[in-house]
Parts: sequence; structure tokens; C-alpha cells
Amino acid sequence: MKHIIYILFFFFGSLTAQNETVFEQANALYNDAKFDEAIAKYESILETKQHSAEVYYNLANAHYKLNNIAPSIYYYEKALQLKPEDKDILNNRAYAKKMTVDAIQAVPQLGLSRFFNKVTNALTFDNWARLAIVMMVLFIVLFLMYYFTNGTQSKRVSFILSFVFLFLSLSSVGLAFQKQALDNKDNPAIVFAQKSEVKTEPNSDGKDAFVLHEGTKVLVLDTINDWRKIKLLDGKIGWINAKDIKMLNNF
Repeated sequence: MKHIIYILFFFFGSLTAQNETVFEQANALYNDAKFDEAIAKYESILETKQHSAEVYYNLANAHYKLNNIAPSIYYYEKALQLKPEDKDILNNRAYAKKMTVDAIQAVPQLGLSRFFNKVTNALTFDNWARLAIVMMVLFIVLFLMYYFTNGTQSKRVSFILSFVFLFLSLSSVGLAFQKQALDNKDNPAIVFAQKSEVKTEPNSDGKDAFVLHEGTKVLVLDTINDWRKIKLLDGKIGWINAKDIKMLNNF
């Protein structure tokens, strides 16, 4: 068993080191304006099933330099799934969106719903879980301090702080599961077809509902054969051919 663990550790360690080298090579190609070659290098890293916001971000930048609208937005979105509050990614995605044709205004969220979703989406599920663990460790440390400390003032402070961190830990757990629920419910995709006619029914004979162009983000609600029921940010619903979009939740 130990030999297997050592082999796996060596394999993944070597893979990571190799990908770091490839990442540096890709960055050098990008800096030399060899964007197609840089893209190939970044994609080779993703083929090893190692994903990072940095790789997606640089891959998106390379596509943006080549005016590849859909891929650039797609990979900015992938980067944001891993670092949802990163300002550089958000800014560059905004620039990429200016190249799109469709001007879709999102239905605004109001009141507590907007605030709660903003807080929930501030971190990924994994980061909320890590934060919960850190808060729980602090709770345990402070509670032990309360238990073993003799001074009245120290006991009072450590007792209060311990339950503050317990509350924060439980809140982080709740937000982690809420984030997971939102991610499972949210099934986004990016339109890759240069032009796609969205239908009122899941077949090519259905009436045209509206037209979408590359780079537009949609939410997939349902699947029937080769058709996907989608919803736009403004609330419009229709059916699009599966080959015209690329799902964002596929890693």
C-alpha cells in the first residue's frame, strides 16, 4: 500500500512540475504574441485534468487577442468559477463581452435575495468549507482556553469569542451547502455558434423564438435529445441545438 501511495505521490508531483513548466512556456509564447501556440500549451495543461483560474484566465486572454469571442468569454467564466471575485478576470470578461452582438439586460435581484446571493457567491464551495474548518479550530482553541484559564476576565472573553467562531463556522457550513445548491441548480453555457436560431419547441421545425450569437451566456433548464431548453438573463426561454453551446460546468 505504501508503494502505491509513493508512486501516486511521485506521479502527481511530477505532473504538477511538468505543468508548471508548460505554463511558463505558454506564458512566454503569449508574451511573444504567439497566441495560437500559447493556446495549445494552455490546453495541454487542461488535458491532464489539472485546472486553475490562472490557466483559464491566460487561455481566455490568448483567445481575446485573436478576437475569438466565444472561447474568450467561456474561459473567463471558467476562471470565475474558481475565483469568483477576481477583479482582473471580471474586468477582462467585461471587455470581451463588448465584442458580443446580443445586448441582454439581466432581471435585477432585489432586497435580501440579492445580498444573500452575493455573499454566497463570494467564495467557492471548497473555500467556504475551508473557512468553516478554520473557524471550528479557533472555536476549539478558545473553548479550551476558557476551560483551562483561571482568570475571570480571560474566561469571559475566551468563552464569548469561542461561540462567535462557532457561529461563524456553522454559518460557513450553511453557506457552503447553499453555494453547492446554487451551483447544482445553475447550469450555464456559452453560445459558440456564430448565429443560432432558438426555437419555441425542441425540433428544427419549431417556430423561431429569437436569435442568439456567439459569446452569449445562457442557463440550461432541460434536455430533450439534441436540444437544450435555455433561459436568458432577461427571462426569455427557448430551445437551442446542443451543438451551438458549450456547458460551463464540465471540467
